[in-house]
Amino acid sequence: MTKRIAFQGEPGAYSHQACHETYPELEALPCRTFEDAIAAVRSGEAELAMLPVENSTFGRVADIHHLLPESGLHIINEAFVRVHINLLALPGTPLDQVKSAMSHTMLLGQCREYLAQQGIRRVTGADTAGSAHHVAEAGDPSMAALASELAGEIYGLDVLARHIEDEGNNTTRFLVMSREPDYAHRGDDGMMTTFVFQVRNIPAALYKAMGGFATNGVNMTKLESYMVNGSFSATQFYADIEGHPDDASVKLALEELDYFTSEVTMLGVYPADPRRH
Repeated sequence: MTKRIAFQGEPGAYSHQACHETYPELEALPCRTFEDAIAAVRSGEAELAMLPVENSTFGRVADIHHLLPESGLHIINEAFVRVHINLLALPGTPLDQVKSAMSHTMLLGQCREYLAQQGIRRVTGADTAGSAHHVAEAGDPSMAALASELAGEIYGLDVLARHIEDEGNNTTRFLVMSREPDYAHRGDDGMMTTFVFQVRNIPAALYKAMGGFATNGVNMTKLESYMVNGSFSATQFYADIEGHPDDASVKLALEELDYFTSEVTMLGVYPADPRRH
């Protein structure tokens, strides 16, 4: 039986690229929504899910932090994927014939300078791969798409210009989700631990909860808050730390965290991607 990895989007999306680069031996399974990708893993239709969580230019991916704790899945890996944006058009189309470019609004913003220099009008599409698909089906040589080279290969489009993004370091971080946790695997570039927690209703609870990480020398790379069930008083925190729960320093920090929190949910322990550093 072919093993699959689920992702949100159409074939050729950057999430598809992440699957292709990180797990080339698995068949990529496109899903309509993040929820569908999670459901595919829970049902056994796929072994893993590749979910984007943040981008170096645009920040956190909307809604993903709400989905992870409720998913019933576990983080077993992370992948940092360089987002190169390419101008794709129908085969044989010269660059000077292109009058408009379609893509997700975030990618259009990332190529603002290049498109202005070429006099190419921006057209908002639903997503990147979907825009490439639309250009291929529309058959209009004056319309191009901004997407990955993988999308160009899938939909039979030519690459008129490569790597046209304005920012030279646009990178998306993905988390790989599985039905079962894997605490035994150790990475050559260190380990990451991700969890969510709610602090107790006492003065300076967050400050005290974080104190254990500082005093034990545990580096916290991310701490974000968001409301739970629409309540202004019930705040949940999402955290990434460097290290493994079995490490003596991490164990002490988590014990102190536990004392000042009403709830802690471990989302995953996984190898750090070498591109993190």
